Amino acid sequence: MRSTLAEVRLPTQELREDIPFFTKVLGMRMDMIYPADNPRVAVFSGHGLRLRVEKDAPELPGTIRILTEDPEGFADGKTKLVAPNGTKVEIAPLQEPLVMPATAHSFVVRRLADQAPWIIGRAGMHYRDLIPDRLGGSIIASHIRIPDGGPVPDMVHYHTVGFQLIFCYRGWVDLVYEDQGEPFRLHAGNCVIQPPEIRHRVLYASDNIEVIEIGVPAEHVTTIDHDMQLPNGPANPNRVFQGQRFVHHKAEDAKWESFRIPGFEARDTTIAKHTQNVAGVQVIKISDGNPPWSSHKSDILFTFVMEGRMSLEGEGRAAHALEAGDAFVIPPGMAVRYRDPSDDLELLEVSLPGVFETEIQNP
Repeated sequence: MRSTLAEVRLPTQELREDIPFFTKVLGMRMDMIYPADNPRVAVFSGHGLRLRVEKDAPELPGTIRILTEDPEGFADGKTKLVAPNGTKVEIAPLQEPLVMPATAHSFVVRRLADQAPWIIGRAGMHYRDLIPDRLGGSIIASHIRIPDGGPVPDMVHYHTVGFQLIFCYRGWVDLVYEDQGEPFRLHAGNCVIQPPEIRHRVLYASDNIEVIEIGVPAEHVTTIDHDMQLPNGPANPNRVFQGQRFVHHKAEDAKWESFRIPGFEARDTTIAKHTQNVAGVQVIKISDGNPPWSSHKSDILFTFVMEGRMSLEGEGRAAHALEAGDAFVIPPGMAVRYRDPSDDLELLEVSLPGVFETEIQNP
């Protein structure tokens, strides 16, 4: 088999000044240097990188990022350096840290009828943003669809997140997850949570599949795992991933109970239990009575209208007529009322944390 190497070329004016920087400061190995009487080229390798430093090369010096488990101990604690040839060097953590921004609370209503065109994102999927301001970067809620069913051009990957939910809204999709056994079909009305850094892959989708995806925080890293093959084995469904267990909630197995707001009932997905109360997910429908005014003490409370209609009233604000495909966020402490719900109303509520206090307001 023919061998192949790739290298990055960097310019220099005086190679002799660069050699000690790349070998002693950055800890790279010098593999080549020539010509012997007046060296113009030196090749260094290390940290998964091969560099060709060449006198009078036409490129700009560029920037090298070195990722290490010990940034403080790599170059005598310096995290920004400049080589004699002008190349900038940044020393950064090997793993991108998970940054959880403070929630910028706001009242948000996102109507499907007012929505801008869908955006084509990863693996050809169509996205619409359900929380445009993303509450200061604390959460992203996406309505995702794949118009044409069939194999999905996805790869085994994982997300560095605090919480992530996939709720199947329409159609079905075939998924496979690390340590969870064989691939399975996620049907409409069912959901999964993807614990932090669990490897997974989307395999096949029905025509016009639609899902609601929640990610915390809004900006998080997706990493491709080129080495893992899924399914893997043996299965270990009770494995804990950074304090969270994988959940595949099935609507047919759920039990309906009274909701936190009178006049409704809900099926709990057990996600609060399996995330140690990081987040909770419930599906809600009307029961009886006239829904009262209420407020909550959750940090984030997101709701998506899956079916039916209702009017959302908020203190000091005009009422919003909502229907399937609309979404809203209620900030903590704000009094609201879910008025005039249709008989087929069905809501998806996602909260962080999973269990929180609700205050029912007196008329």
